[in-house]
Amino acid sequence: MTRTIALAAVLLVTGTAGAFAHSNEARQIEQRLAIEKGREAGTITWREGRKLRREQADILRVERELMADGQLSARDKRLLHTLQNDAEAHIVAERSDRLRRWHFLPRVGN
Repeated sequence: MTRTIALAAVLLVTGTAGAFAHSNEARQIEQRLAIEKGREAGTITWREGRKLRREQADILRVERELMADGQLSARDKRLLHTLQNDAEAHIVAERSDRLRRWHFLPRVGN
């Protein structure tokens, strides 16, 4: 819950929704929020959450590597966009795959 609030605060602090909505950072924040909401609701299991967060970390790593020269080319932006589209599809698939965390067990892990 505290991660969700922290990520929402980052969204508010960083700027207007219209200008921010199309950035890579905004998409990653939205995807992290979706993962956390799924974890809190029980629609994303612990294992699925770890896998999805690892995918987000991989995208961030690729973006940092592409930004090593200080800028993103059009090709780099397309690659990041494709990776984020794939990650979004994976989040939706995991949220709707009918696997659920047993609610009588405590939530552990990330």
